[in-house]
Amino acid sequence: MGLPWRFLLFGGALVLLHAAFSPAALSQEKIRLSHSALEANNAVWYIAQDLGFYKKNGLAAELLFIPSTTTSVVSLVSGDVQIANASGGGVASAVVAGSDLMLVACYQNSLPYELVVNESIKSSEDLKGKSIGISRIGSASDVAARVLLKGLGLEPDKQVLIIQVGGPAERAAAFRTGKIAGFPSPPGVVHLTNMTFRILASTADFKTRFEFPYICATTTKGFLARRRETVKKVVMAHIEAMHFFKSRKDEAKKIVSKYSRLTNAAYLEDSYNAAAKLYDRVPLVTRPGMEAQIQEAAARKPGARLRFEDMVDDGIVRELDQSGFIDRVYTQ
Repeated sequence: MGLPWRFLLFGGALVLLHAAFSPAALSQEKIRLSHSALEANNAVWYIAQDLGFYKKNGLAAELLFIPSTTTSVVSLVSGDVQIANASGGGVASAVVAGSDLMLVACYQNSLPYELVVNESIKSSEDLKGKSIGISRIGSASDVAARVLLKGLGLEPDKQVLIIQVGGPAERAAAFRTGKIAGFPSPPGVVHLTNMTFRILASTADFKTRFEFPYICATTTKGFLARRRETVKKVVMAHIEAMHFFKSRKDEAKKIVSKYSRLTNAAYLEDSYNAAAKLYDRVPLVTRPGMEAQIQEAAARKPGARLRFEDMVDDGIVRELDQSGFIDRVYTQ
């Protein structure tokens, strides 16, 4: 004879209550995080969520997708999120404007960008007098556009106009309709456009790596002071996700495809290879790259005085490195 249904319901309720109030569940710290793109370069954020690395490190993380560093910075300042992906340039600009942001780790310290142009443009001379489209002034695409143009011997804003267009889809549309002659793009994106194009320049072709704090974990000074161990757990989860990305290519590409909702094989291959090459094993914020962004930001506000230490705290990453945590992750 079966057990009474009331007993079954009561037993089921006890199981649910036990799960909800077990030590493992109670130890999970709630935190809201955000990342700013769905491409492979940002995969460290959503791989940590997808594979449970946040949970493994004691975090009940809510991961939001907030396009662009500018919007991510606003969300941090408002308190809507506690830790976000933001580039060094965006953080420097925000700090110059009075925000109390702090970079704690950078997983990529260089810009993997190409300058995509109309097929008719065969040299830098052909670009003179034309427009290049970016997302927003001060964004990573803006920095990339200026660096790539200077690498071609061109003066941004004087010889080639830089205009704000929007995200990758908007830039591709503006390019297709002839509104812009080109745009900076992460590797692989052009495979998705179904357009004729030419890669006129690439940061990958630079003789030395272009230093730029690109994919970085950023928080406020106040949150870092109050919950430093929580920030440390986020960085630990990202280091584990980064190792997974670099060592499990096929699985990593599947996760990128899942989140980006893109299946183009050429895009996934190119974007994976570029990102894997740039992920730093020890994710310190490189001083040369950050100081260059501080100078750029300070130049836009006369009298501003900023130092590297004013917006970078590398103590957590150094602690994880010296404790052997990173070595253990990479040898497991």
